[in-house]
Amino acid sequence: MFNSSVKIVCFIGILIMTVVRTACTGRYRTLQSEEKQSSAFDTILLAFSGVGMIVPVVYVLSPLLDFADYRVPAWFPPAGMLLFLPAIFLLWRSHADLGGNWTPVLSLRKDHHLVTGGIYRHIRHPMYTAHLLWGLAQVLLLPNWIAGYALLAAVLPQVLLRIGAEERMMVRRFGGAYRTYQVHTGMLLPELFSSRARR
Repeated sequence: MFNSSVKIVCFIGILIMTVVRTACTGRYRTLQSEEKQSSAFDTILLAFSGVGMIVPVVYVLSPLLDFADYRVPAWFPPAGMLLFLPAIFLLWRSHADLGGNWTPVLSLRKDHHLVTGGIYRHIRHPMYTAHLLWGLAQVLLLPNWIAGYALLAAVLPQVLLRIGAEERMMVRRFGGAYRTYQVHTGMLLPELFSSRARR
């Protein structure tokens, strides 16, 4: 089953991320959306992300993918563990700050409001940042061409293709308020060194 402490760490990280996501998905199902922008393609991207999250679990729990293992420098696993920490924090914090405004698909609630506090004071899309960090952590933790890269390969297209659509949807709903918010925040990372960030 587990053949290394690194796999155990990775499994615990995946488990924590899954618990956070599952709790928020359950809350989402009880609420109604007013404006839905998702398409069949969007659903495929979500499903692809799900597969990207399952493949590393298969690797951790079985020897099926061991044929694709490769060697890594000794600093890879500790760096992966360190990346998992901000990924977990960002996923939890972004869900907590969004509350009932979160949806897994491109949609807005009937009573949707613009969230600019908490982690959203600094980053407009911290959930995507969390998934990218999670994907990078797995590359460093799992030295396997399939399992290590599965989540990153699944999440990158979603991030690249959905952020623009999300931002356009938010501008349509919130207009100038969202445009002002865009000026004062980073898309995926805080604007730590800009004059805008210090205002």
